[in-house]
Formats: sequence, C-alpha cells, structure tokens
Amino acid sequence: MTITGKNFIGFSRSAATESHTFQAYVPAQATHLPEKFYAATPQEVDAAMQKGTQAFDTFATTSPAQRADFLMAITREIMVLGDELLQRAHLETGLPLPRLQGERARTIMQLTQFADLLREGSWVEASIDTAEPNRSPLPKPDIRKMLVPIGPIVVFGSSNFPFAYSVAGVDTAPALAAGNPVVVKAHPAHPGVSDLTAQAIQKAAEKTGMPDGVFSMLFDDGYIVGSALVKHPATKAVGFTGSQKGGMALYKMAMERSEPIPVFAEMGSVNPVVILPESLSADTNSLAQMLAASVTLGAGQFCTNPGLVFVVESPELEDFITLYSREISNVASTTMLTEGICNTFYQLKKEALAQNAVEILALSEIKSEEQNQSQATVARVSGKAFMANPALHEEVFGPYSLLVVCASIHELETALLLLKGQLTATLMATETEVARYPSILRILAQRAGRIVMNGVPTGVEVCPSMHHGGPFPATTDSRFTSVGRHSILRFVRPQSFQGWPNALLPDVLKNENPLGIRRLVNGQESLEAIDG
Repeated sequence: MTITGKNFIGFSRSAATESHTFQAYVPAQATHLPEKFYAATPQEVDAAMQKGTQAFDTFATTSPAQRADFLMAITREIMVLGDELLQRAHLETGLPLPRLQGERARTIMQLTQFADLLREGSWVEASIDTAEPNRSPLPKPDIRKMLVPIGPIVVFGSSNFPFAYSVAGVDTAPALAAGNPVVVKAHPAHPGVSDLTAQAIQKAAEKTGMPDGVFSMLFDDGYIVGSALVKHPATKAVGFTGSQKGGMALYKMAMERSEPIPVFAEMGSVNPVVILPESLSADTNSLAQMLAASVTLGAGQFCTNPGLVFVVESPELEDFITLYSREISNVASTTMLTEGICNTFYQLKKEALAQNAVEILALSEIKSEEQNQSQATVARVSGKAFMANPALHEEVFGPYSLLVVCASIHELETALLLLKGQLTATLMATETEVARYPSILRILAQRAGRIVMNGVPTGVEVCPSMHHGGPFPATTDSRFTSVGRHSILRFVRPQSFQGWPNALLPDVLKNENPLGIRRLVNGQESLEAIDG
C-alpha cells in the first residue's frame, strides 16, 4: 500500500499545500525516510471536526451489531497490511519485530473485545423502573436509563506504542464502539505507520457502510493542530497518552473552553516497588533478575517500568545490590523510540545522578550515542536524602531506576507518603509481612490504580479486571481505565427517558428486550421481557 502523507478527512484526501511538511525519522540509523507528510491546515482541522459532527447523528444510531462489524472489518484490514506495516513500524520506532508482532496482536484483540462487548450489550448499563400509577402519596413515573455516546472524540497517538496506543488503539476502539466519530492527531514519531493504519480504518468504514466523517486523521509535527482540535467547539472529549507537560497543557485548554470537556490523559508514573526484608532474603537472585528485566524492558519506554525501588537495610541487602547491579550492567543497549526521547532520557538521567547523595550502582555498555541507543542505569540514595529532595521523586523516562535504601520500616513508610499518584505500585513481601505492616499496603493503595504483589508492573493484561489509570498526576481522572472493556465509559454519558411509549424507546430499554441484554429492572438484574 502506498503511504500518502496527506491528511485523512472522511474518505477524501486533502489537497494539502506544501507550506509545511516533515519526514519520518529512523532512530536506529539517525536518518529520515523520503516521504513527506503534510501538517494539517486550520481549514482541514475544521473540516474534520465538522464531518465528525455530521457523522455523529447517523453513527450514534447504528446498531451494536453494525458497529461490531465495523470494528472487525478494521482488524481484517490491518492484517491485510501484513509485513509492510510491521517493517514500517520497525523503521520508524526501532522496536524489534517480535515486539511489534505482539503489539499488533494486542491491537487486534482490543478491537475484537469491543466488538464482542457490543454484541453482548450490558455495557450500556440499561436500568428500568416501571411506573406505579397507584403508589401513595404520589404515583411513580416510568423511568429508564442507559449510556449513550457523546460526540466527536479527539485522540492523540502515543509515541511508545505505534499500534496499541495509536490510530486504532485504546482510545479509538472504545470511542468508535460507543458510537462516537473519532479524529486522530497522528504522532510524528511514526507517521508512516499512522498513514497505513488510517487507510485500513477508512477501507473498513467504507466496506461496512459507515457515514462519511466517522474517522479522520491529521498530521502535524508540532502543537498547532493538537491545540486547534482540543479547542474546536465540536470536540466532546480527548484521549491522550504522553508526558505530564503535554497532558496538562491539553487539560488546561479543555478547561478554558466556553464548554469545558473531559481530557482523559495518561501522563506517566514512576511505579514504585517496595521490597520488604523477608521477601528479599527468601529469593535474592530471582528478585534481582526479575526487577532488572522490568526496569529495562523496551528500553524503559513503558509507562509501567519501575522507576523507584524501596528497600530496608538488612544483612541480605548488599548481596541483592551486587546481583541487581550485575543484571543491569549486562543489559544490551537498544534503540530508543525517537531522537527527542533519547536526548531527554540522557539529560534527565544526568540531572538525577547529579543530585546530592546519589550514587551510581551500575551502567550498561552503550553501543553508540549517535544512533539513539539506551544505557541501562541504576543508582542508590538513602531514604533520608530521598525525602529531602523532591527532584528524586520524578520520572526519568527510559531504562533508569533509583534504589531508595531506608534505615527502618518507619523511614520507608515516611518516604512512601511523599509519593504522588501512580499507575502501579508493587509490594514484594511475604503474607506475614503484609499482615505485620498494613500501613505500607494502605499507603500504596491510596496512590496507585493497580497494586501488584510479588510480581512486576510491566505487562498490562487486556481484560475486564484491569485498571490502567491512577490518581493524579498519573492520569487526569483516576476513575477511568484506558485498557479493557471499561475504558468505553470515558466516552459515554447516562441518559434517562421518562414517560416514553414503549415503541419509541431505544431497543435496549423496550419491554420486550429484543436484544437479550442483561438489564436492571426495578432494582433486579433480568434478561426477561417486562410484563405489560
């Protein structure tokens, strides 16, 4: 398939001017690919949002089965791209092909899960309270409620997941499933991958009869297009994965609109790991190996890599530090996603290591700084120094982790109290230790969306019980997940229908229950039709 480089607005490709173009960067070679990508104009931004608004009236009323067919058609069109999509992603991100194959499979699974969710139907949370005309002292009206779509959604592609968190990823899939048109601002780190994926979505929309404007995508290598999309009056919500600086800038824009809108931003996390003494002594070598692998997975460019590891002084601690340092030293250098991410990693790492009382424990060998190669790093600081320096609490995005050595359990608890909101928190402990120190678990639970016990936080399972979100500043709204079926709740709102004739109600709220969806009827779950 040919990469167009043009903006995708509905099914017609823009005749974009050459006033501003950019090219895809190859981080492993420090070169650029030949295709030009055209930054969207203000007119194209407006056209995309206007098309989305027009499409909403039709798309919101499509049946769940129709939208499920659309999502499955997207999966087929993505797979038709075959190795072309994988090879392009490999060039634009430096990620190895096996990782990309796994991520593509995850993207297909995500779309498939939402198709299954649509056919199952309970996600609309249908609730029916039938009338009681003879109730005293006042009659009770017939009231029925369900979740409904909200309108055009703006999605920002993520740098570190070119498939699963990008054009057809964790924001686009649930937004479309709910019945909302989507406008994607493609990430400039992988524009060719975005281009190919956008073509797949548009083909799927055309083949399944979806309305013109149900999906659009715009390019830009700066901030102008993204800002315009968030500020556009037709935008009803925003999905974003990236830095805290970027997420908060979008959030501020959204709050300053005449009609404020929600921004569901995932903005990073240091994902603290706490290792208690009994657990440390029980299997020192395995802990060191497991932790080093998690810190350096994907060159540390996952949102769940452990950036802080808390331990308490004990006889086994020095053995652990020796083993942990050795594991970090042996990690192979790998290509980082972009030149900007690589440069920022080395700058932030330099600043962190320059802080008072920070001691370098291990550095891995680096192949070439000129070709955006990572360098795994672990450092050490005392609990007292950590508590005195807020700069040490911040994320260094990349294969870097700081070991915080506390003098006592009390010092550990005090240090943990200083942590901000996180996506994950991990407790390495025996059951006896958990019972002995309940305050540690309580502190971690208050600060994280997912609590891991005796495992590592990397690896986000896509399932209904996964919550991928957390208290601010990990995300802008800790009530919602960006992974799994419940992520659809970000892009819907509840609506009640009072006193409506049965024939005019949405199908899911009718007496007959023609879709066979589980509903709450007069406070009780039911699959049955309502009598009369």
